[in-house]
Amino acid sequence: MPETPSAPTSIRRLDTKDATRLARLVMAYDGMQTVLGSCERLMTLLGEEGETSDEVAVEALWTLVLLSYARAFTDGDGGPALGTRDLAGAEEDGEDVRRWHQLMLHLRDHHADSSGSPRESYTVGIAQDASSGSVNGVAVTSVRTPLVDPAAVRRAGAMAFRLCGVLDERIGRLQQDIVADVRDMSREKLERLDLVEVAPAP
Repeated sequence: MPETPSAPTSIRRLDTKDATRLARLVMAYDGMQTVLGSCERLMTLLGEEGETSDEVAVEALWTLVLLSYARAFTDGDGGPALGTRDLAGAEEDGEDVRRWHQLMLHLRDHHADSSGSPRESYTVGIAQDASSGSVNGVAVTSVRTPLVDPAAVRRAGAMAFRLCGVLDERIGRLQQDIVADVRDMSREKLERLDLVEVAPAP
């Protein structure tokens, strides 16, 4: 029985177009895993009825879901990891999935907006004396934005689960391509590449 290769303690840094692309894909995959984990936590907090005593945790987790999901479609080093063509599976209504995707991006913008609050909208008004009608003060009132509901959390988790599969397949193919490109590189050339220490797995 062949021995299982031990995990490396160091690697040689690759600075190529494919390496940059691979890093982007892995980042997006980790982000979608974060979406899945956060959705599981949200379902525990919300329950089937969508009621919770920890609104802060729900809002924090849902914001993390939105940011992590949208990041996979955002341009950057290596290009966007995913595009709209990756959204719909053969068994799904593609237009419906695209609408949900656009809603997720819209909600991300809303939750990440530094100029406003995603939780409440505020109105300032003048308070009047009941008998004379004269001004007797200024009031600030707010309307609370409803928390995310379990159905939306389940949908976000389902989309992230499928996209994890898309990313996993791309990562595997690109890893094979990179190995094929560098397999015949001489030891001398390899040792010119920057050495990166790798922390041992816990």
